[in-house]
Amino acid sequence: MSAPWLDVLDDTIRACAAHNRPDLAERLRDKRVRQLDPKLRVLVIGEPKQGKSQLVNAMVNAPVCAVGDDVTTTVPTFVQHAETPSAALVRGASIANTPTERIPVPIDQLADQVSGNHSHGGDLVRAEVGIPRALLDSGLVLIDTPGVGDLRPAHTASTFAALLQADAVLMVSDATAELTGSELELLKQVMTSCPNVILVLTKIDIAAQWRRVVERNRAHLARAGVAVKLIPVSAALRLRAAKTGDKALNAESGFPELLTCVQQDILAAADQLARRTIAVTAASAIKQLVAPVREELSARAAQGPERTIAALNEAQRRIDELRRRSARWQTVLADEMADLVSDIEHDLRDRTRRIMREVEKTFETADPALGWDEFEAWLEDNLTEAATTNFAWLLDRSEWVAEKVAKSFPVARDDLLPESIFPDDVLDRVAPMDKPVIERFSLAQKAFTGLKGSYGGVLMFGLATSLAGMPLINAISLGAGALFGGKSIIDESDQRLRRRQAAAKAAAARHVDDFFLKFSKDCRDAARHIQRSLRNHFSTLAEELQETLLESARSARRAVQDDNTERERRNRDAKRELDDLVALYQRVQAIAGGQAPPLGISA
Repeated sequence: MSAPWLDVLDDTIRACAAHNRPDLAERLRDKRVRQLDPKLRVLVIGEPKQGKSQLVNAMVNAPVCAVGDDVTTTVPTFVQHAETPSAALVRGASIANTPTERIPVPIDQLADQVSGNHSHGGDLVRAEVGIPRALLDSGLVLIDTPGVGDLRPAHTASTFAALLQADAVLMVSDATAELTGSELELLKQVMTSCPNVILVLTKIDIAAQWRRVVERNRAHLARAGVAVKLIPVSAALRLRAAKTGDKALNAESGFPELLTCVQQDILAAADQLARRTIAVTAASAIKQLVAPVREELSARAAQGPERTIAALNEAQRRIDELRRRSARWQTVLADEMADLVSDIEHDLRDRTRRIMREVEKTFETADPALGWDEFEAWLEDNLTEAATTNFAWLLDRSEWVAEKVAKSFPVARDDLLPESIFPDDVLDRVAPMDKPVIERFSLAQKAFTGLKGSYGGVLMFGLATSLAGMPLINAISLGAGALFGGKSIIDESDQRLRRRQAAAKAAAARHVDDFFLKFSKDCRDAARHIQRSLRNHFSTLAEELQETLLESARSARRAVQDDNTERERRNRDAKRELDDLVALYQRVQAIAGGQAPPLGISA
């Protein structure tokens, strides 16, 4: 027949599995396997430089663990019985897993191999030492561990992994100072995993006031509510006594009391240690199972049906809010797009008027016949720049309108803004500008105009000089004719230049007007396309949101109907689970003789 504590442990494992805590179940299974192992593992733990390794050496009277001011143990060292001395390094994924490789090493080199001065990478999980000692012959295994400072650093993981395998713990603190707050916290944490703890005060040979430290440490333990034995020892005196055979010095070292305590409280009380360990482990697991059940019962008792009713009211409120905002966003979209079209058209008209003013200013003096190609290129560049700037403003304002409309929706979603709201072919090019008819003032035309103008001068001055007895054609009349002919040519050239300038201005005005009509129509079409796209997008989005909210409201109504039945059923199940856990905890208390920690609820 199995031991009663094994039955309780098995029932606790099944409870962990039933409450969906496979991590706790696995931990308890590992604990069960270790409790069936005839070996008794005693973990030596403490903060760095407290004398842990020297304590193990003194207990077995052999230098099996690395010691020294500049030496730091990096992995646990398992010291156990063997007929012949041997040592090995164990590599594997973790200390709790099956080793993948054991590497024998000379026993006199092991201390250096596991010290901080030697690097093995991250796969070395422990060292094993076998020596023939009567203390170890009954199955005792001493485990020297790396120093524990802060409870959270990664380098202490191997120590706490070894703690899960321990049947008892020797907590080490030196006598040069009283127990610190961190040591008391470490002691409490150790006792949550292994309640079988002996506090060993080391280095009493170098602490003159060690007896006072012992008394003050006992007072600290009492105030902290920690009930453990405290034994002061000196490993140095023990090793010296072993070399000299001095029994008085050995008694003064304190090790006879420590070894007697190990023999009586650990080796001779293996069954009691197992009961206490199983009780603490099972009680800790049960408390973790009880906590969520209690929280669920408390939450349901405090919550009642108000939560589902509040969810229904909230869903209805959101539906009403969406409807109210739907009317608002449509008004915002229509108003903003109307303002946008007006502003865009006004901006385009202002830009084209500025261009026309430049054209008129240019052709007040310039001759279209001499630089028409350059003027045409300049006009096209300026119109293109005006179109680009105007349309860029249209795009920017459209995005701003889309964002403003999106803010009217009572939700935050990634798809509130459409991916694209602009047509692919917004602008078509305006037809090329027609070149005005530019009159040419040829040499023949100039000659004819000069002759026609000189005729009046010759005739006028010829008649005037004929009164003085001079012939009609004379030097004076010919000079006047030449003067009148030259003036006629100049006047005709000016008139033709003004006509060319007027034709150029008219052609430019027609082209700019055509550009304005075409581009403003394109911008209005683009704005209407954008408005339709935004309207369709946000209408679809509003419908989806409304359907989602309606479904939420329907679900809330169903939840209100089903909540009472479900809550009552779950309350019954939770109370039954809690009663089962309380009953299981009472069995844990029974195997521990009432020494298990309180569960925090009444039976």
